[in-house]
Amino acid sequence: MRTITRSQLALYNGQDKPEIYVAYQGLVYDLSRSRLWKNGRHYEHWAGQDLTEELLIAPHTANVFDKFEPIAYLK
Repeated sequence: MRTITRSQLALYNGQDKPEIYVAYQGLVYDLSRSRLWKNGRHYEHWAGQDLTEELLIAPHTANVFDKFEPIAYLK
């Protein structure tokens, strides 16, 4: 699996590029096919970021990532 830096991850925000990536616990996930991340936004969360800390206050668990395969490691 490849490695993506935080600067590279920021480009996959659904705005600068059509792909929607987020990181969680050191892994990067492609959420482009998720209807909940339209235009790179999910409620008050934005794509292209590491959401590890934000998930601590989310109304759901990390199981939401079970539907997606990690595509890279976050450097």
